[in-house]
Amino acid sequence: MGKNILIITGSPRKGGNSEVLADAFAKGAQQAGHTVTKFEAAMKQIGGCKACNTCWSKGTACTFRDGFTELEPLLEQADMVVFATPVYWFTMSMQIKAAIDKFYAYMRPARQKELKVKEAVLLATAEDTAVHVFDGLVGTYKLIMEYLKWKDAGILTVPGVNAKGDILKTDAPARAEALGKSI
Repeated sequence: MGKNILIITGSPRKGGNSEVLADAFAKGAQQAGHTVTKFEAAMKQIGGCKACNTCWSKGTACTFRDGFTELEPLLEQADMVVFATPVYWFTMSMQIKAAIDKFYAYMRPARQKELKVKEAVLLATAEDTAVHVFDGLVGTYKLIMEYLKWKDAGILTVPGVNAKGDILKTDAPARAEALGKSI
C-alpha cells in the first residue's frame, strides 16, 4: 500500500531549482505507487508561531487563520513529509520555516489531533558551491527529526545552482526521482 506523501516547498521562485527537485521526487514517488501532494508554502501567507499557546482553542491547530489553515488537513493525512527548500543564510527559507514552526500545535499536551507522519526527506539547493553551506540546514532538519521522533528517509543537497534551470545541468533531478522511487 502506497504512502501519502506531502511535499512542502519553500522557494518563493516559481519553477526554481528546489521546486524542480521536489517535482522530480514526486514523479519517482508516484511511479512507486505513492500519493503525492505538493504544498507551496512560499505562495501562501503563513505567519510564524506566536507562542500564544492557544492552539486548538478554535478547533484548528493554530488559532490564527492563515495559509497554515490550508496546510493542516494535508499534514494530518500525510505518512511522510518532504521539505524542499533553497538555502537562505545557511538554513531553510523563512516561508517553509513559518509552516514548520506551527507544527508546535501537534506537540502540545492539549493537542486534539496526532500526526501520523513517521518519516521525512530533505531536498535542498544552494547558490554557493561549498558543501558546508548546508550544515546549518541539515543540522536543523536532523534536530527536527529527533524532536518529532520522525525517521530521516533521505537528504539530497545540491550546491552550485542559482539561476532558474541550473539544476537541469546536474544529475540532481535524476537523484531526486530515484530517491522518490526508493521510498
